[in-house]
Amino acid sequence: MKNATQPDTASAGGSLEPEYFSETGETLDGVPLSLNRQPAKDLEPWLGRAMVAFAYDRTGAHATGTLCNDASYLRSAVGVDWTVGTADGPLKIRDQTFLCGQHSRSWPLEYTGGIKVAGLMFRPGAIRALWGIHDADLVDRIRPMELAGVPDRELTGLYNLDLEPGQWLDALEDWLRNHIAKSGAEPPERLSQAFELQAFADPNRPLTEFADEREVSMRTLQRVVKRDFGLTPKQVMRRARVLDFAARLCGVADQEEEDDFILRFFDQAHRIHEFQAFFGMALREFTSNRQGLLTLSLEIRQARRLELLERIDPASVRPWMRDPFQPVFNRTEN
Repeated sequence: MKNATQPDTASAGGSLEPEYFSETGETLDGVPLSLNRQPAKDLEPWLGRAMVAFAYDRTGAHATGTLCNDASYLRSAVGVDWTVGTADGPLKIRDQTFLCGQHSRSWPLEYTGGIKVAGLMFRPGAIRALWGIHDADLVDRIRPMELAGVPDRELTGLYNLDLEPGQWLDALEDWLRNHIAKSGAEPPERLSQAFELQAFADPNRPLTEFADEREVSMRTLQRVVKRDFGLTPKQVMRRARVLDFAARLCGVADQEEEDDFILRFFDQAHRIHEFQAFFGMALREFTSNRQGLLTLSLEIRQARRLELLERIDPASVRPWMRDPFQPVFNRTEN
């Protein structure tokens, strides 16, 4: 993917590649990022992150990318055409709000018209707490909001052309705040939140140690994690190792952790095998064809991870960012 600093060029096949101008941040080498931040304080029991990305394509070219989530999302995508790979087959999306499940592996994505998407990242088990939907039923799938009993227009209609990116996020949070007040939804399972933090801190820690620390049996840990992540505890830890390493390759990781990310694997063969199993491509192919949309997704994860581990301040300029977010995106705390 070409970034906003590069001139129009033709690919080997003669067609233009996308060239993006991002309103919501860039990496040091110009790859578009999202504005992503901690949710409003009163929504933190249910939400892990709020994100919005505005990146305009000057060429109108068809783009390909990769999608991978280690959390479930509510996403609104407007003004662009998406075709997303899912466990149920390719899904076409335009001007729609939907629930995205966690991923057991990466999935292909095609899009035209740039990137204009806003989303709320749910904590593990939050979708069950809010709408009675288990994360296990959404793994590698995307479902319309009607599954939760919400008409699409109620959420997609929150966007209009006069909104700044940060205002769009505020509108989504206000909607969820009203839903929680009306439904009386309880916060999700504390054990799941602790397990997510453990995956961020050290995905190589023995599961028995974690279970003993939380004073639960391995059977209880297996049951709760499978329900609230849709994966087994071992699968969650394997995914965390791979995504941290992928963030390093995409330039959106703390350089001080680079050696640690590599040493989490037994050896090079183990690292290659795990990476190929998740992304479906070799390391060389991944690094030579670094995809902007994947970088955007991995940056959201790393920003949240480092903030939760108290390694960076939420208000700081992240190590991989070119500039801080514009003041217009700042949100008034509730």
